[in-house]
Amino acid sequence: MIDFLRAAAITVVVLGHWTIVAVDRNGIQPHGVLDNAPWSHPLTWVFQVMPVFFLVGGYANGISWRSARRKGVGYGGWLRARLRRLGLPLIPLLLVWLAACVIMLAAGMTPERVQVLSQMALIPTWFLAAYLLVIAVAPACLVLWERFGWWSIAGGVVLAGVVDLISIGTGSELAGYPNYLIVWASFHQFGYAWLDGRLATLRRKLLLAGIGAVGLAVLVGLGPYPVSMITAAGDEISNSSPTRVTMAFLGMLQAGLVLTTEAPLTRWLQRPRVWFVTVVLNSRIMTWFLWHLTAMVAVSSLLVALGGIGLGLAPLSPLWWATRPVWWLVLLAVTYGLVLVFGRFESPRADPRPAPATWRPVAAAVCVCAGLAVMASAGMVGPGGLNPVWPLLPVVGLAVFGVLLRPGRTSV
Repeated sequence: MIDFLRAAAITVVVLGHWTIVAVDRNGIQPHGVLDNAPWSHPLTWVFQVMPVFFLVGGYANGISWRSARRKGVGYGGWLRARLRRLGLPLIPLLLVWLAACVIMLAAGMTPERVQVLSQMALIPTWFLAAYLLVIAVAPACLVLWERFGWWSIAGGVVLAGVVDLISIGTGSELAGYPNYLIVWASFHQFGYAWLDGRLATLRRKLLLAGIGAVGLAVLVGLGPYPVSMITAAGDEISNSSPTRVTMAFLGMLQAGLVLTTEAPLTRWLQRPRVWFVTVVLNSRIMTWFLWHLTAMVAVSSLLVALGGIGLGLAPLSPLWWATRPVWWLVLLAVTYGLVLVFGRFESPRADPRPAPATWRPVAAAVCVCAGLAVMASAGMVGPGGLNPVWPLLPVVGLAVFGVLLRPGRTSV
């Protein structure tokens, strides 16, 4: 079931991005639908499904780390293996976009325009940065779960609320950045609870959903938090950038409801065709996720360059909505082509090396997260032009600190 939920969550994210980003003859309007249609904001409670991915991640990381402990695999070896699985597909994306930015600037495109395009294409990297942070602390969080149970989650949620109080109270987004780790690491614990059978009964699943619903209603209805769980231009603060405590309660609501379907979903997934599709999607799921907005930026830029062919429809008009399936199919075809080219990086060969010193994969993770965090918010280009440091930092970190195999031991 975790494979299906992972694939389903990423599919919803991809279709959501392809829908909420409006494109017209003037180019890309980030979050155009949300900005122009306030009625769509409550729908983000359904389509903001990143919490489901962290739920699945908690379940999978719990299995992985416990297996490593039984086999005597240390933290350094375990973390390096996780970095190889998630970091290798990232390298071609960063290098391709670095080259694209150089070409666009050399062709005379303004730095502001290139910044928008690169920032839009690299939106998926904020999630990868947050997820890598959570993976780095997952073993320690599992110890907290095994020792303190539900209190380990409650403590994290309370701490996230305190961070929000400081951040919102002072008007400092930077003060809210610790919640990228605190909120997602705390919610990640529910994956451990699911793994250990602590969410096995229908009563507990509904109770979890109820706590999430009540918490969201109070925070949004009485607090300063907006309805939209995805950043919208009209909101004074964002629930997702930086991550707010509301995302933890959204995750509780979604996790409780999703887990009520566990039994029928498990039976359905026993069908050979359904399971085959699930396995195929998961084999390239990170590549699909990382490249789907690059496909959208490429298609949109081409259509604008050709005079706005197919972009004359007013966003949110009935005809615009009617043509969304065609838009999705075009982007799906382009993304599929990118997956065929770059998907092989998602299947690294076995790593025969002995376990590294712990500090080496930790340093690599820091480099990856630092580079991705900056690019997710600012792209690769600033007012002064190209800044190659941030896209190269993850690549250099993975190479220098031993996550990549030496040339004589090809990893892909």
